Amino acid sequence: MADTADTQQFDAGPEARKAAGAERTAARLARQIGAFARQHGGAEGQVAYVGERGARIVLVGEDGDWGDLFAPTYAIAEEAVRISGITVHEAFDGELAGKVRTGPYEWKRMAGLQLGGRQGA
Repeated sequence: MADTADTQQFDAGPEARKAAGAERTAARLARQIGAFARQHGGAEGQVAYVGERGARIVLVGEDGDWGDLFAPTYAIAEEAVRISGITVHEAFDGELAGKVRTGPYEWKRMAGLQLGGRQGA
């Protein structure tokens, strides 16, 4: 009788593949959060649900610079900030909002057409 190894190929199935993809996405986002934190002397953040699009991770560096990332789901965003180890705030107000340094670029973007207006209108 032939000796057969007990090796079965395991098809993870769609749910397992989806979970593995979510883990990879969270790990990638966590690396990006970590890079932002290193570049800005540390960081804090807030996760906001934005509907079907997923969740926005707002990052505020210790130097006042800020940025954001999008995750496909709120759960992935929460996992990414957990892995990264940053302090996470429930809301973007008070202490966290007070750390944001807004520069000329942001002021121009917020003002839109009010600064200079449209030519010929």
